[in-house]
Amino acid sequence: MSSIFRGKFALILKIIILAGVTAILSLLAQSAVASGEIAIGVFLIISIFALNFTYFTKISIPLKFFVPGILFFIAFVIAPILFTVLMSTYNYQTGNYIAKDAAIEQVLIRGVEPDANQTTFDLVSGKAANGSDAILVSDIANQNFFISTEDELTALDAGELTINEYGVATTAPGFTELSADELAKSDAYTKVRYTYSDGYYIVIEGQGVGAVFRQSLAYDEKSDTMKNLQTGEIYVDNNRGNFVLEGSPEVMLTPGWRAPVWFENYAKLVTDSRVRTPLIKVFIWTVIFASLTVLSTFAFGLLLALALNRKMHGRRIYRSILILPYAMPSIMSILIWGGMFDTEFGAINNLLGTDIAWFSSANFARAAVLLVNLWLGFPYFYLICSGSLQAIPSELQEAAAIDGANPRQVFRTITLPLLLQILSPLLIASFAFNFNNFNLIYLLTGGGPRNTLDGEIAGATDILISYTYQIAFGRNILDFGLASAISVLIFFLVASISFYGLRKSKVMETFG
Repeated sequence: MSSIFRGKFALILKIIILAGVTAILSLLAQSAVASGEIAIGVFLIISIFALNFTYFTKISIPLKFFVPGILFFIAFVIAPILFTVLMSTYNYQTGNYIAKDAAIEQVLIRGVEPDANQTTFDLVSGKAANGSDAILVSDIANQNFFISTEDELTALDAGELTINEYGVATTAPGFTELSADELAKSDAYTKVRYTYSDGYYIVIEGQGVGAVFRQSLAYDEKSDTMKNLQTGEIYVDNNRGNFVLEGSPEVMLTPGWRAPVWFENYAKLVTDSRVRTPLIKVFIWTVIFASLTVLSTFAFGLLLALALNRKMHGRRIYRSILILPYAMPSIMSILIWGGMFDTEFGAINNLLGTDIAWFSSANFARAAVLLVNLWLGFPYFYLICSGSLQAIPSELQEAAAIDGANPRQVFRTITLPLLLQILSPLLIASFAFNFNNFNLIYLLTGGGPRNTLDGEIAGATDILISYTYQIAFGRNILDFGLASAISVLIFFLVASISFYGLRKSKVMETFG
């Protein structure tokens, strides 16, 4: 069987696989570069070179196993971290999403004003004799008709036109009307500014309707300013991603663009009370939530493991039942529990004979979150505690019993310390997981209860990750820059806590 993967067959198979991978990555790189994602395109090109160089040479055998993992690690771990850190230094929020060139273009598009009479015309879209986009315009009130393109306006004699019962010209010499299919295929004709007079132009506002506008803003590339052509007002770059009125920085043009503000988002976490106060509350609850979850699930799992570590009738059946919550998808369990906590129709209130509004009270909502997480987490600790108890030498417990130690003393001085030494990395990992347990909070309580009418962002059960989500996606002003700064903070908090815990448990010494 091993001979199949050697010789010419293996070489041909390798060439086919690498050719397919190269073709796919080349297509993705081309698309990335075409859409302006140069960094992604460069990474894909480097990946193509690295894969082909690694597998078509014998420079390093171990590298053949590591290269795919390294590339995936860079793409899905390192790159998102670097992007998050970079975005945390930008003013990147609602109104400041796009690049500066695109923002300038949009400001100029919006920087128009209608004429004094807000004139509108009936029109037909089509092509002029030279093939350019054109409109056949009917000024019914004044019985004037003309063809307008982006560059010129041609007056027409009504006698040369076909005019319908509404007084709208439908055909004219040198004009070809666009069919319904042609109008549906492209909207390019609607973006053309058709010539009118005296600095005014016609813009298509709807099917068969155009309005007269004039440009009120102009961009000066040399001075990097916007000028109001009617009032002469100058708008300057405020170095925060917006053009603002000179002398009145509170008056700004929209949209803005992503602009570096360096450590301003991090400074907000400390100096801005609107961010600092809820952040501190959320951080305290996050630590309490993660700590209580680990303690409760570990204690309950250990208790069950100790109980079922003894020989008893039906032990296998009990063990199978206990791992059912772990086998069931957590999303389904959370949603079921959410229904059980319903105030009017929930099973819990019906069983207790109460009408508690579990998700409307901060304390009850937090209790519900901890209870559901206990249900989801104890099977995991039951399984690992059961395995760890089997790994503890029975001779130690027997020796302690001979020395006169009772079962509680044996558990406190021998079993528990050994278990903690064995399970400390898993306890730390569980803490880190629950520190970022977004699914539970989002699906069960949505982070609430919160008073949205008072502008509260953080809810009573929000943890740092769900609070970050609310800042980034859960309100009218989506602040990705601030959310990125909090994400970086979460990363360092979890990394520091995990590293400290591993050092204290002396796990790192095992690998030294």
